[in-house]
Amino acid sequence: MIRDMIKLYANDIGWELSEEIIGSLDTFALELKKWNRRLNLTAITKEREIVIKHFIDSMHLAPYLSDDDNLLDIGSGAGFPIIPLKIIKPETDMVSADSVAKKINFQRHIIRLLGLQGIEALHVRGEELPEQYAGKFSFITSRAFKRLDHFVALASPLLAKGGRLVAMKGEDADEEISVSRDTFQELGFAVNAIYHYNLPLNMGRHCLVEIKACEAA
Repeated sequence: MIRDMIKLYANDIGWELSEEIIGSLDTFALELKKWNRRLNLTAITKEREIVIKHFIDSMHLAPYLSDDDNLLDIGSGAGFPIIPLKIIKPETDMVSADSVAKKINFQRHIIRLLGLQGIEALHVRGEELPEQYAGKFSFITSRAFKRLDHFVALASPLLAKGGRLVAMKGEDADEEISVSRDTFQELGFAVNAIYHYNLPLNMGRHCLVEIKACEAA
C-alpha cells in the first residue's frame, strides 16, 4: 500500500519513479514506522502522511539540486529531506547533521540498509560544523529552523562561494523574510527566489526560500 501511495502522489507532482526508487522509499517508510514505535523519531506516523508530508515534501527540493552539488541538511531529524533526496539523486554528495543521537543512528541504519553511497550522517550540533566544514557546501537546506535569520546565521559560514541556502518553509515564509531582512543584510545575504507548492490532499502549502550572498558592488 505504501508503494502505491508513493507512486500515486509522486505522479501527481510530475515524478515517474523507478521501481527501485519506490522500493527504497517503501523500505524507508516501513523502517521509520518500526523504529518510531520505540524511539519517537517523528510525530508523523500514518502511512499516507509519511508519504506526503515527508517523502513528497522532500522531493520538491530535488529539481533544484544538480549532480555536481555538495548538499548539507542541517537538523535533518529522521532523515528529511536528505534521505529521500539521496534515493532520488544518488550522484549528489550529501552530509546530514543533527544533534539528536537516536535520529542519526536511524539515518545510519537506513544508509546501510539501502546501500546508499556518497552520504554521511553526523551526530553534531550545527554550531560545531564550521570547525571541519567551513566553506564546503554548494547547497545547504533545512526543514528544522523556525526562523530564517537563525538558519542563515548558522549556515552561511559553511557555504561555498556562489552556493545557495534553501530553507523549506510553510505559509508564514513572507513574515519570516520580513523580520529577517536586517540579519540578512548584516551577513551579506538576500532572498534570491521563492518557490511555492501545495502538498497533495490539502496537507499544506509550502515554499522553498532560496537565499544567496549579495554580489559585491
